[in-house]
Amino acid sequence: MSGPVGLDTHLATGTTEVCRCWRLTRGDGLTLGFTDHDRALAFDGCEFRPETGLSARALSQSTGLAVDNTEAVGALSDAAITEVDIAAGRYDGAQIETWLVQWSAPENRVLQFRGNLGELTRSGGAFRAELRGLSAQMNVATGRVYQRACAAVLGDGACGVDLSDAAFHTQAEIVAVTNSRVLMLALTGAFAPRWFERGHCRITTGAAKGLGGAIKIDRVAGDLRRVELWDRLRANLAVGDQVELRAGCDKRMETCRLKFANILNFRGFPDLPGDDWLLAHPSRVSARDGGSRR
Repeated sequence: MSGPVGLDTHLATGTTEVCRCWRLTRGDGLTLGFTDHDRALAFDGCEFRPETGLSARALSQSTGLAVDNTEAVGALSDAAITEVDIAAGRYDGAQIETWLVQWSAPENRVLQFRGNLGELTRSGGAFRAELRGLSAQMNVATGRVYQRACAAVLGDGACGVDLSDAAFHTQAEIVAVTNSRVLMLALTGAFAPRWFERGHCRITTGAAKGLGGAIKIDRVAGDLRRVELWDRLRANLAVGDQVELRAGCDKRMETCRLKFANILNFRGFPDLPGDDWLLAHPSRVSARDGGSRR
């Protein structure tokens, strides 16, 4: 027997050989494995290494809808979790799994926790990360709002726009950069001014590869494109780095119809009356012929 049943059988012996293993998956797809055992273990195609000294506090769990939470503490290491990557935000929202494993027979294990990294701090050559369980998503407000603007996110299931279409994304090369926020780009293809405003910029090469941000301003500057991000990227950008630009949407019905030809999927209520209509005084005119009310 293996799995949870095998682990239960082992624990029932009274003499245990157990340790904890953590599997961390970043947003860019990189997977790291850690263990508090004194040697490396491997299962599910992942190697769990002990060199980082990662440890965890007691896991708080309940049978209701309360949020499961715990905390992980570890040393910063050039071979695993580095201070540069933490500062760059590469671990923000990363997925994490915690296993209780019989180290002499790793096939005997049980998944104790699955969730995401929350607040992550670093000091004195170490880091401390809050781990938030899956039930934390229950605290996120959902549902539609009656508003004129579209409630969908460009390219999601409700929107339906295919952002892989060459009309809505392109590659560019950084010609100049200011404060890791204002980029002068040489674009591939011709696009109207402001085409990428409210869109997304993702770095595809260099030290900041995998990082990105929302586009605040997109202007034509001679033969180049001046793209300004809302927030500076927390990693060094260099001339020659490649970026990917994705078109933006201002959530208006006109933009949905003219820019994306996607009016059938518009998720707003453009005909809602405004504040002026709601506050207007009732007309005293008795005629109701469709003319002016004043």
